[in-house]
Amino acid sequence: MTRRTPTATEPAIRACIRRWLDRWGLPLLSFLLAVGAFFPIDGRPVPHVQGELGLTPWPALILAGLIAVSSVIAVRVLPGKRWPVIAVGCASWVLTSVWATLCVSSYVVGSTVRRPLQQMSYVAGASVITVLPTAMGLAIGLPGVFWGDVFSSMGGAGLFVWLPFALGLWNKARRDVVESLHERAEQLEREQATRAEQARLQERARIARDMHDVVAHRVSLMVLHAGALEINAKDEGTALGAELIRTTGREALAQLRDVIGVLKASDGEGIALGPQPTLVDLERLLNQSRAAGMSVRRVDGGTPQRLPTLLEHAAYRLVQESLTNVHKHAGAADTEVVVRYHEHDLEIAVHNEAPTGPVELLPGSGMGLLGLRERVELLDGEFTAEPRPGGGFSVRARLPIPAPDTSTDGAAAHDSATPDSATHDTATHDMEEHK
Repeated sequence: MTRRTPTATEPAIRACIRRWLDRWGLPLLSFLLAVGAFFPIDGRPVPHVQGELGLTPWPALILAGLIAVSSVIAVRVLPGKRWPVIAVGCASWVLTSVWATLCVSSYVVGSTVRRPLQQMSYVAGASVITVLPTAMGLAIGLPGVFWGDVFSSMGGAGLFVWLPFALGLWNKARRDVVESLHERAEQLEREQATRAEQARLQERARIARDMHDVVAHRVSLMVLHAGALEINAKDEGTALGAELIRTTGREALAQLRDVIGVLKASDGEGIALGPQPTLVDLERLLNQSRAAGMSVRRVDGGTPQRLPTLLEHAAYRLVQESLTNVHKHAGAADTEVVVRYHEHDLEIAVHNEAPTGPVELLPGSGMGLLGLRERVELLDGEFTAEPRPGGGFSVRARLPIPAPDTSTDGAAAHDSATPDSATHDTATHDMEEHK
């Protein structure tokens, strides 16, 4: 049996019906109860009692009218007060055998009362009241009323008390489920907003670090060389141009410091904005894995040389993520970390053997290798990650080493040959002021 797929117009139809009921539901119910007060069930004891009391048809109609007005008033005060409709429902049944108000009062109790003791008390009392007219007929010896009629009146209790009460309970349970689903959806939205805010703060911290490590460093070098050129210029035009460059650079550093301050605003407290790890910190990372029970061997090759900070940071992150993957998927398997310096690039490789025993897999995002590939490709490098033929896994990357900045070296050499030390003091002051 296939499940019917709701059409696009069904939610709109349900919303329209809900709006109509919210506006006209109570007036319509009041009208039905007022009309129902003039159409009681055929209960012989009640007409007999009315005849004994001398209630001719006209007074009976007046009594029905009073019950109709009372029913309308009791419905109009819902849902703030529920006791009027309960009282009118029970009284109308005893006086004139009107069943409509009794059904409404039973439904109201089932859908609004939450204490089980109060619910059971109402059901028991209303059931007794339902049987009361027949019991009165038996007590006064009314002709035509027999003990078998008691069982029929019990059926009336099931129809006018128990059934509406059960429908009220079902509606209350359904309403509670819908409210809990709404609360859960709101909680999920709040959690999603919190995660998005955390991601935003982390991204702001990353941008602040990159601006500090890259942009600010380059601008500081520009100010340094402009100061050197200003001191050692042989003509006034060159000195004025160098002074303008140095002044503009210092203003740029001040503005950059303000921007970084915004990125490090109070809502980002708790996020580490310190220096990022490089290959100098690699041995400490390996020792952490060894302390966790992993056998890690480091292999160095080539002649170590000074590398750009971004390149060393990318190499460190590659080893870190690779070791994390070994922990997740291979446990304490033997691992080899290779750091090899070539003339034009840096080679980083992490090889691990197949696990020798069962490994408890740890959860992960599944984005680690993808993030490493993107990081390496941003530096124009090559990245491979693949299983090894004999078992295990291998991650390799080759990061190109940029050519040294000859202009920077030349300016530094020129500065060292300058007898006046004011250049060095000015540049050092600029860089320290930025930091």
